[in-house]
Amino acid sequence: MNDIIKNIEAEQLKEKVPQFRVGDTVRVHNLIKEGNRERIQIFEGTVIKRQNGGARETFTVRKTSGGIGVEKTWPLHSPSVADIEVVRRGKVRRAKLFYLRKRSGKAAKVKELVR
Repeated sequence: MNDIIKNIEAEQLKEKVPQFRVGDTVRVHNLIKEGNRERIQIFEGTVIKRQNGGARETFTVRKTSGGIGVEKTWPLHSPSVADIEVVRRGKVRRAKLFYLRKRSGKAAKVKELVR
């Protein structure tokens, strides 16, 4: 039974997934269906966590909009995620950046990774 589930999940994986890590600033192109029309809405923010793996992998992006923190979580291999662009790389030393929730303004910035 376990092999059957693995085969089904392997078929659902996207072939091209961009390399991004926690702390990176990304633009997520989200496909939105309104009635019979489809449009793409862009959500730009900092990746605060990635979890699980394989077909069930999810990532959470946080941004501040109008002084209010907004977080959205997407499945990485979802058909509603049209594209993920990495805007800048972040230099962090943690796997989860939940401390950014308590900070605002310049304190909520993540240093840029210079290579």
